[in-house]
Amino acid sequence: ETSTRVCSVAVSRDGAVLFHKSDREGPAHATLIGPYLDGALAVIEQQGVPLDAVAVSAGPGSYTGLRIGVSAAKGVCFGRNCPLIAISTLALLADTYRRRSDSRRDCMIRPVMDARRMEVYTALYDVDGNEKEAMSALVVEPQTFEAELSKTPVVFVGNGATKLATLNMGDRAIFQSDIEPLAEQMVTLAEQAFSDGRFVDVAYFEPYYIKDFVATVKKQLIPHN
Repeated sequence: ETSTRVCSVAVSRDGAVLFHKSDREGPAHATLIGPYLDGALAVIEQQGVPLDAVAVSAGPGSYTGLRIGVSAAKGVCFGRNCPLIAISTLALLADTYRRRSDSRRDCMIRPVMDARRMEVYTALYDVDGNEKEAMSALVVEPQTFEAELSKTPVVFVGNGATKLATLNMGDRAIFQSDIEPLAEQMVTLAEQAFSDGRFVDVAYFEPYYIKDFVATVKKQLIPHN
């Protein structure tokens, strides 16, 4: 999982996490992902666990981070001849909240990932994990979610929640900015995808960028003569 500043890798078997490693100091994905994968593969070999598939958080999120994570996942798939599973980062955030012991059951769940300025990557899920609105990039204003908030409480989860909490959206808006996408939290969605046979093409799969990548160059001050 490399969609944000956090870099994480995990190994699971039958729903149990056998190994997990994460770093929140990022972004240092290019440096960390190799050693983390080495550790994960070592656990697989030591415990005699068959490598059935590799699941990767597929975005949206950091353009560079996603490319590093997906490339690393593809490398393992090619090297070990196993299928690739793509997990939406937004679905991962929503599922992480759903499985918390203190999660609400009278709400909708809206994962929000911080983009530029007042923009977020988002989607909408019910408490059973069904997608009710496809992922998109939205420029958020106080009235953006007014219609859905008039019907039910909405829990905003992810690093974009901090930004949205500065807007006056009323008492039905609940913010959970502490929820982050982690490989160890991907187990339930990954195993369900494996059971359903939902794999992606290892050679041609691309992350869900949503928006085109734009390279920027820092402006330099030109001294006046």
